[in-house]
Amino acid sequence: MGASIFRPVNSLRRELLLACAAAAVCPQVLAQADDYPSKPIRLIVPFAPGGGTDLVGRIVGLKLGEAWKQPVVVENRAGANGTIGANVVAMSPPDGYTLTMMTASHSVNVTLQGSKQPYDLLRDFAPITQVTRQPYVLVVNPKLRANSVKELLALATARPGKLTYGSSGIGGTSHLSGALLGVLSDVQLTHIPYKGGEPAMEAVLGGQIDMLFSTLLQSKGLIQGGKLRPLAVTTPERSPALPQLPTMMEAGVPRYEVVGWYGILAPAGTPPTIVQKLSREIAKSVHLRDVAEKIAADGSEPVGNSPEEFGRHIKSEVQKWRDLIQKTGIRSED
Repeated sequence: MGASIFRPVNSLRRELLLACAAAAVCPQVLAQADDYPSKPIRLIVPFAPGGGTDLVGRIVGLKLGEAWKQPVVVENRAGANGTIGANVVAMSPPDGYTLTMMTASHSVNVTLQGSKQPYDLLRDFAPITQVTRQPYVLVVNPKLRANSVKELLALATARPGKLTYGSSGIGGTSHLSGALLGVLSDVQLTHIPYKGGEPAMEAVLGGQIDMLFSTLLQSKGLIQGGKLRPLAVTTPERSPALPQLPTMMEAGVPRYEVVGWYGILAPAGTPPTIVQKLSREIAKSVHLRDVAEKIAADGSEPVGNSPEEFGRHIKSEVQKWRDLIQKTGIRSED
């Protein structure tokens, strides 16, 4: 549903919560912070089961449940690129018993969806902690005569608009990664959107497109099997999963940085004591050896920062993608 219905409701809710906190007229919520958690916690994953967000969410939920002797029930609420599930949490009581696992795509949605979003990402949520960070990998079809980013850009310069890159859809991270490469390298690349990561991967494997910015979860086995040629990772540092692969900046694209992330947030107005308790426990759990090994299957590395650090990160991501989207004129499919 559109912003004309949802946004005023969320805004009113937020104003009431702030007034409540300032006047200390919600003792029942504040009292709950002392014995939190005293009942099961819902963790809303706003994407379908089986993906990286779901994988990491279930790992974190399991560890929280073990530590606190309260079940953490993971609930998948997919739709609208993560917006539907996130809105469930934005509209939930701010008591720490309904959380969400968000991703980098939520910071993109702020600009792409604009007034269609039923919530305000920066005002309707309380950041708890960034759980992980992960690179994307620039891969090409082995038949393409480019063994490095430098050679790829030389081809793109010689053949403006002829080289193609795929994505899981307009406005996805794989799309924006390619758009950023075009802007920073001043080359013309042609974007071919697909309805999901798997069709895009099949297209680069079949030679219908030249390249793709892919997750490690999706591409590592194909790289090791020689079916894809990797050129670089998008993070500022090399990935422990593919340490021989240079970063985009090392490969000759200054200022290129795309870092995927997963993080946990609560509704705005959640008592700070609960936010801090969640942040500390989640940060501790993601650095346990067995957890780090499991999330490495998604190509992820543990983070576990403070609520304040995570909040600043979200704001910087929103601004970064807003600048790129406005510069390139990218529009949502809706």
